[in-house]
Parts: sequence; C-alpha cells; structure tokens
Amino acid sequence: MVEARYYEKLENKKVRCKLCPHGCVILPGNTGFCRARQNVDGKLYSLNYGYISSIAFDPIEKKPLYHFYPGSSILSIGTFGCSFKCLHCQNYEISQLTPNVFEVDTERLIELAKKDKDCIGIAFTYNEPTIWFEYVLDVAKRFKEEGFKTVLVTNGYLNEEPLLELLEVIDAANIDLKAFNDEFYKKVCRGDLESVKRFIEICSQKIHIEITTLIIPTLNDSEEEIENLAKWLSSIDDRIPLHLTRYFPRYKMTLPPTPKETLFKLREIAKKYLMYVYLGNI
Repeated sequence: MVEARYYEKLENKKVRCKLCPHGCVILPGNTGFCRARQNVDGKLYSLNYGYISSIAFDPIEKKPLYHFYPGSSILSIGTFGCSFKCLHCQNYEISQLTPNVFEVDTERLIELAKKDKDCIGIAFTYNEPTIWFEYVLDVAKRFKEEGFKTVLVTNGYLNEEPLLELLEVIDAANIDLKAFNDEFYKKVCRGDLESVKRFIEICSQKIHIEITTLIIPTLNDSEEEIENLAKWLSSIDDRIPLHLTRYFPRYKMTLPPTPKETLFKLREIAKKYLMYVYLGNI
C-alpha cells in the first residue's frame, strides 16, 4: 500500500480524506465512501495503487472523445472503487464490487503502448480514476515523459487542489455530467451537481474536454433540463462536445431503455447552444 495524498490526521487516530467533496472522516481500520482508501493506525493509505482490474486498447472514440486525435487508439486501464454509487452504474462489477486485480509495472504499460502504432497514450477509465489519484499521477508523469497523451474518463468529483495537481499531467478528459439537477445527483449518485460543475469549469481552462450525459427516462430527460445543461456549457465554450447517450437497464435501475426519439429531440435542443452534439448507444 502507498500512503494517500490529501488527508489530515484527527484525534484518536481518525483521519479526514480531502481528495473529493465527500470529505470522509475514517476510523482506524475503516475505508472511505470509495472503498479505495483505508485508515491504517492513523494514516490513510491507497488500497488500489498499482492494481488493475481491466486493461484494453480502445478506439479513442469509445471514451468517448471525438475531437481528440480521432482515429487513434489508447491503452485503457481501470481499477476498483468509485466516489459515486450510481443506481444505474454501467461498470458496477468493478466500481461497486471487489473484482480480481493484478499488478502491471508502469514500464510494462509503456512497452505495451509503444507496440501499437496507433496508440497515442493511456486512458484511466472503466471505474472512477480520481480515487486512484496517487497511481494515476505517477503513471501519467511517466507517460508524459515518453511523449504520450494522457486521458481521464471521470465523474468529475474531485476537490480543486488535487485536481489542479493532476491536470499538470493530463491532456484530455471525458466528464460525466450525470444530470443537470441536484436531486438526481443526491438520490441516484450520492454526490452533488455544483462540485461537478466546478470541476468542468476548471478543466475547460486547462485541457481538452468533452461531456457525456446518459439520458434516463423520467429522471433527467426533460427538454427544460437539457436546454439548461446545454446553455450552461455554452456559457463556458460552445465548442465543447456533448455526448447524449441512451440508457439501458443496469445494476439497480430497472426503468425501460430511453426511446431513441427522445434522444433525437434532445439533440436538436442542445444544438441551439452547442456546436457539437452527438448521440451514443443507439
């Protein structure tokens, strides 16, 4: 285990994690909300440092990033744990459960990336990469030293100080904007909208970003909500690509799939404010 960054020691060997907005106060022997950081005798440790649950070469468009080196591939890795507990999680086997993991040396990852002529670098994805903070930071630094690009696929739930440090070695991100109402974030994800909006605003000033919103019937599919979302994004930059994707039942959510017609309609609304709006999962 590697000692975690961004925490403070409290009385009676308790610690407060300062990585994400949850700000977990963790008793000795316990883990935080994300299940990836544990208090060991008054010190906070990263449980997933160096441990990989999933690895593959993916088209960059699968992240999805449509405006960042299109046509290339990227080495993609994930671990376990998440700072959200989304009822509809697409990768719950690794984000909410405990998968099999294995260690891969950073230099081996670089070797793999160099063997694929179309590979532009590494993506931290599949589960939530920001809770893998220490490992992502170290691996991204090495990949940058080798001239590769680095990508995050993230829920955008990270405090400003660690985010600014991480962005020094990240080139692009696809950020999930789960909805544009705080009730959805609290009830469905157990997070908050304002923290994610702030994350997006900061990233937009420093790296290439694209936004993904999974459209779920009755929960975040109203015309008014998507119009407000698109209007807000355009106030940052109307060239930010927005991916509206189709929901299918998954994990604990049993609502029926999103009608395609809903996506077509919402795309036209978003296009009134944004230059690039794409549909996914259709």
